Amino acid sequence: MPKNYWNPYLAGLLLGLTLLAAFMVAGQGLGASAAPKRIVALGCETFNAQWAGSNTAINKYFQGEDAHPLKNWLILEVVGVLLGGFIGAVSAGRLKGEVVRGPRISVRGRLLYAFFGGAIMGLAAAIGRGCTSGQALSGGGTLAAGGWAYMMMFFGGAYALAWVVRRQWT
Repeated sequence: MPKNYWNPYLAGLLLGLTLLAAFMVAGQGLGASAAPKRIVALGCETFNAQWAGSNTAINKYFQGEDAHPLKNWLILEVVGVLLGGFIGAVSAGRLKGEVVRGPRISVRGRLLYAFFGGAIMGLAAAIGRGCTSGQALSGGGTLAAGGWAYMMMFFGGAYALAWVVRRQWT
């Protein structure tokens, strides 16, 4: 029998304390969009080191104190998020293989929506120079105007798009 979800106020408080701990321990906030970029850079260097070395978007991950793309605390953060999600699902009795969907959409359609939504979010994170956690949590936590503007636009876009896709869930 699955356990209840966490209280959202408690979860928000713990997320805020996690962000504070990240600033105190690592000297930077939370974020995740840098991890896929670093993994892609490692793959590019593995398959064609000469091209990766001449590409300005890729070779920056092999210079300075980050002489290796995976030598960055955000890689550990993303691994920790994945591991924590797995442990949380197991401990709550919610770990199972299923595609959660509404009655008016097929499994294939739901997976396509998820894939394209994730691709759009990834592109937006690259254009905006940060993901939701980096821009909204870390930017908002430091009272950066850009972080707050991003969060308002993020929620506005989500509400506008929710109207378009809502019939898939009801």
